[in-house]
Amino acid sequence: MSTGQEKIVGILGGMGPEATVDLLHRIIASTDARDDIDHVRCIVDINPKVPSRIKALLEGGGEDPAPCMADMARRLEAWGADFLCIACNTAHNYYGAVRDAVRIPVLNMIELTVEAAARQYPQVTELGILASPAVRLTHLYDGPCAARGIKPVFASPEEEQKLLNVIKAVKAGNTGAEARAALSQIAAHVKSRGAQALAVACTELGIISGHSDLPTVDAADVLAKTIVDTAKGVSPLWPSHS
Repeated sequence: MSTGQEKIVGILGGMGPEATVDLLHRIIASTDARDDIDHVRCIVDINPKVPSRIKALLEGGGEDPAPCMADMARRLEAWGADFLCIACNTAHNYYGAVRDAVRIPVLNMIELTVEAAARQYPQVTELGILASPAVRLTHLYDGPCAARGIKPVFASPEEEQKLLNVIKAVKAGNTGAEARAALSQIAAHVKSRGAQALAVACTELGIISGHSDLPTVDAADVLAKTIVDTAKGVSPLWPSHS
């Protein structure tokens, strides 16, 4: 654990690898730095061998990712991290296993994203969630939204499957015009279902987002900014570990 004022973040990554690298870019972009020393120290475990969340949550019979993620958390703590984060929305289904495996705080990207949406767009009562179907099925955004008087709005089953295909395309390295156009079309569809703003609630989608006329909160951006503020002492270590 760090001895100075600035804290060290441990990142459970690799879900997927490019999304984790994208988060690191966002952390750098969010830092007011004049030289190397001004940047945040990150201990990053880019572990693409975490069992598939899609297989475990959507397809059935897949290996439980929780033990692997808990082990990653313990290792990051042992390597000196002061607080942790999970660089994947869907993987927050296993947030409890990660939190319970360590003695240090673990940021919750889901809570932070909904909090940011409510703060930035207080007039919004229906928030479109652009995410893997697993996010809807596990109700990850339901509780945080309900606590703030917000209704989460998801794509229809048909469009949701298209969204999953976009996520898989990004994981395979396909981030070009076709994937971006598909995401833009799905965002318009979610708007037609009543969404007044959007939450980009998948770190893969954050790589290709930016094509909607609705106010948008990107979960990866929110997490990156919170990491910097927490490391720099602008924000307290959140949430406190119980």
